Amino acid sequence: MFDCPPLFAQAVAPPARKLRIAGIGVGGMGGGNLTNMAAEEIVALCDVDHAYAGNTFAQFPAAKRYNDYREMFAKQGDIEAVMIATPDHTHALIAMAALNAGKHVYCQKPLTHDIYEARQLAKVAAAAKGCVAVMGNQYHSSAAARKIVDWVRAGVIGDVKRVVAWCSLKYRPFGHAGWSTLTNKPPVDSPPVPATLDWELWLGPAKSHAYHPTYHPARWRAWWDFGCGMMGDRGVHTLDASCWALGLTAPSSIERMSIEGANEFIHPEKSHVRYLFPARGKFPPLQLDWYSGECPAEVAEIAGGKPVGDDEGGAILIGSKGYISHGTYPAQQLSLQPASLMDSARQVKASMSDLRGSHESVWIAACKGYGPVSSDFGFAADLTELTHLGNLAIRLGGKIDWDAAACKATNRPEADALIRMPRRSGWELPA
Repeated sequence: MFDCPPLFAQAVAPPARKLRIAGIGVGGMGGGNLTNMAAEEIVALCDVDHAYAGNTFAQFPAAKRYNDYREMFAKQGDIEAVMIATPDHTHALIAMAALNAGKHVYCQKPLTHDIYEARQLAKVAAAAKGCVAVMGNQYHSSAAARKIVDWVRAGVIGDVKRVVAWCSLKYRPFGHAGWSTLTNKPPVDSPPVPATLDWELWLGPAKSHAYHPTYHPARWRAWWDFGCGMMGDRGVHTLDASCWALGLTAPSSIERMSIEGANEFIHPEKSHVRYLFPARGKFPPLQLDWYSGECPAEVAEIAGGKPVGDDEGGAILIGSKGYISHGTYPAQQLSLQPASLMDSARQVKASMSDLRGSHESVWIAACKGYGPVSSDFGFAADLTELTHLGNLAIRLGGKIDWDAAACKATNRPEADALIRMPRRSGWELPA
């Protein structure tokens, strides 16, 4: 493996003024994000389940507490920036509200729940002058991700015509709990809603469902109505460096090659999706294969038996001279093969300076105006859209011909309802 610098360079002392941050969705990953922002002033915390958010509430006792982000924005005028870590189906609505209110935004991945949301949110962010909006794919700020970009663009591994990426994880029993292991259908029982949970607020724009603990907390990722499956969960991380280095935005087609254990309600246990990309500037046409639920046998064949990836997944960028591989995240298990290419790699001049501190601190520095933006909503929307396209193929089967300019699956009109999902009345996206 290549000796990579530390994940993030040593943090520098920020300006004395602290950024006033509100957290929305703070019971799970959001609590960890706020811990990385704790040197700032956490002025407000919002969560629809105050019991689930209890540990984060205790960590920041001075922060005002809310159930509804709309009430928080209306009542508390001192908020400068917002961290959003709610379930996928509410990301776009909250992020748009924050941007329209003039707040900086850190939104967890995947950026949105469907393609239409991703495009609209990118437009709103582009128009929100002075607002720094980034997605929480934290390894985008790593030195390793930048190294992969520079190596590929400098031609260290030659022409790249193939990428293989995978996630070995499954949602059992994480998402398919108890009864759903047998049925893979929504539950029919209706246990009482916990007193600490506002279920209607949790549902937000999603179609109405009776409360059930298989949805909240955490298991929502496996359900199409709320989450984006393994592609949205891990694909956004594992495909990040490849998409960035190779300029992968709009494929010409996406095809489901195989699938196991899925239906209209729930994400599959295993899937294989193939993207075909046209030539892009100096880059030739490319085939990208994504596998979830297993590491495919072809990975060992490509690597000639050498260890690649990690226990959770990885990616291999295959060039005419050799390959670059990494683990689930670009900063893990980074390798350049054959070893003879290392001399060429060491001669590549870094095109981007190493960022300082965590992804969250990089965002904070940008909000204060003294650092670059990492994974802005423009890049994040394109990356998220790619994962949504994979999910289109997973859900519809067969091959999808994609017209990016028209935002249409030209041979599959039934895809329209998934490209722009219906929303409950009262939860429409703002113009």
